[in-house]
Amino acid sequence: MANLKEVRTRIKSVKSTQQITKAMKMVSAAKLRRAQQRIQQVRPYADKLSRMLSNILFNLEGDANISFGVERDVKRTLIVVVTSDRGLCGAFNTNILKAAVNTINTQYKDVYEAGNLDLLFVGKKGYDFFKKRYSKANHITDHMHVIGSPEFGPISKLARELMEKFESETYDAIEVAFGSFKNAATQLPEVEKYLPIASLDAGETDDNKKSDYVFEPSKKELLDTLVPSILEIKFQRYVLDTSASEHGARMTAMDKATENAEELLGDLKIFYNKARQEAITNELSEIVGGAAALESA
Repeated sequence: MANLKEVRTRIKSVKSTQQITKAMKMVSAAKLRRAQQRIQQVRPYADKLSRMLSNILFNLEGDANISFGVERDVKRTLIVVVTSDRGLCGAFNTNILKAAVNTINTQYKDVYEAGNLDLLFVGKKGYDFFKKRYSKANHITDHMHVIGSPEFGPISKLARELMEKFESETYDAIEVAFGSFKNAATQLPEVEKYLPIASLDAGETDDNKKSDYVFEPSKKELLDTLVPSILEIKFQRYVLDTSASEHGARMTAMDKATENAEELLGDLKIFYNKARQEAITNELSEIVGGAAALESA
């Protein structure tokens, strides 16, 4: 009977867990719809602006310069790690962290060894991972809350701060590790160079020729206004992509957990019925044996 009690307790526990995973799946599905709508609206705009900015850089003549496109010897680097605040979303955060670690170990190993690599965290999971590792890096946690409420105001403030740090030569390169949203079931980790801006190669232009842009008002005035706005939108895409990816990954993980709980319940019920049948059979055998003993006496 002790086994039956243990199985009943286990069944009750699995049912409770299943209710939680179902609820979390429904919440993530609702959040995903909103997040997916936002990133689908922003991404084409951000991608087009990024390409336009790179194209402008390619076509600039010597009389104009964009400080955000200046390539310098990389002596100090900042890597922005955009993850979620919470877990229970499968390997989503782990994949982003692996991509960030790979970038550090391959591209910026010497910078890190020299103590000139900083890590800025958007989301707690990135900080939880790196705080126990890469002790030579400076960990910046002022903007971890941005992922919890990905509004344009806080994102714009962070993007402006990054631009100021690059322009003042505090950093020579800024990379962003984030989750790229494809669909509810697919989220890909990416590491993209945020600054300096990469101009298009000649082969990437439509006709392999420089375009003759007409700037109105002056070229410098227009670029000083246009470039920071484009970079703000670009950084917003990183955060919104990661937010949508998080909800998609969590919804998928909770759906799978609910299915696994259902399978486990089926196995436990079969085991419970077998154990109950065995207990009843043993009791009947004891009764029949006792009655036979009394008759023989």
